Amino acid sequence: MAGFGVLLRKEWREHIRNFKILWIPLVFIILGVLEPITNHFLPEIMKSVGNMPEGMDFPWPEFRGEDIFASLLGQYQFIGVLIIVLAFMGTISGERKNGTATLLYVRPMSFPAYFLSKWLVVNALVLGSACLGFMAAWYYIEILFNSVDAGSVFAFIATYSLWLIFVVTVVLALSAWLPTGGAAGVAIMITLVYQIIDALIGAYWMVSPWKLATYATYWFQVDTSMSNLWMSASVTGVVIILLMLFGIFMSKHKAAKTTV
Repeated sequence: MAGFGVLLRKEWREHIRNFKILWIPLVFIILGVLEPITNHFLPEIMKSVGNMPEGMDFPWPEFRGEDIFASLLGQYQFIGVLIIVLAFMGTISGERKNGTATLLYVRPMSFPAYFLSKWLVVNALVLGSACLGFMAAWYYIEILFNSVDAGSVFAFIATYSLWLIFVVTVVLALSAWLPTGGAAGVAIMITLVYQIIDALIGAYWMVSPWKLATYATYWFQVDTSMSNLWMSASVTGVVIILLMLFGIFMSKHKAAKTTV
């Protein structure tokens, strides 16, 4: 693939210049730190600001480290996914609109290399940020709650990482196809709105990319069947490949619409 190494370096330098390499990991780390700390001190916080009648004792549930990981997952499923969509919705469409892509298209470059370079760098940034967030949460979980099995934690992170790769691929494929605003709207519908639909009526199907976050928590449960997890992971892998092929095709097909 012509110019692949050059395109990789170009993408990496671009994310350094626009500070995404700094603020995206920072957001994930902050969320990861706040989740265990907030849950640990929540009873004291509510006693001090809750204005509860004197003598009233509200029974707080006893959280375990596994519960905190699941709770943090909920934060990442909304805030984290929204950040991914908003941060990368113009990755390809934005270059076409501002004319930057013209400087690339006139050089000997293959569109598979063009799309794949963006896909690899964005995934590296997103997965690295999520892993840092989970590691930060794990540190405080070990201090404030109980020790969580390392094998289960890494399997949990690996399963959720596949979902994040799916989200990134959806965003980039839509950015190759639609203008920036349209890509953002459709990506939010696919990644966020459909999560709500799956939560409401998802009991009618057990295999879906949108169930990966739920199935990731199965690693913390004993004697839970993993067959649906493996099937969902396989389906997600196939969908990711198809979306990548679609993104490469649309990058080439929409090249003529680049602003000069």
